[in-house]
Amino acid sequence: MSTTWFKPPFSQDSTTCVEVSLDWTKSTFSGGEKTCVEIAHRADSVLMRDSKYTGPAVDQPIISVAAEEWSAVLELALDRSSGSVRDALTITVHPDGSAVVRDNRGIMLSYNTDEWDAFAKGVADNQFDRP
Repeated sequence: MSTTWFKPPFSQDSTTCVEVSLDWTKSTFSGGEKTCVEIAHRADSVLMRDSKYTGPAVDQPIISVAAEEWSAVLELALDRSSGSVRDALTITVHPDGSAVVRDNRGIMLSYNTDEWDAFAKGVADNQFDRP
């Protein structure tokens, strides 16, 4: 598990700001190559990101899934099937096993076959259930 601290971009270089931490986790089936689906549980949602991202943390694409919709995401991952979760997001699983997660704001996360497979195995092992 990794912890990431964020501060609002309008804080600039000020040392008087509030920083928020998120505990990101990945499947134990993921390799050590920093190529994995990462999630962070929040009170009312689950955040998803791609560990391959190398740009500024403030610009990292993150998809927020409402807590009540998270089980539908896990179901699609477990079934390794494409589908929509209400109007909030779509998951497209390609024939090679890679997957794209896209939310209704246009944020897109692309995972290769190994990444999506490790995530699905973690789902099967109940590693991403809501606490």
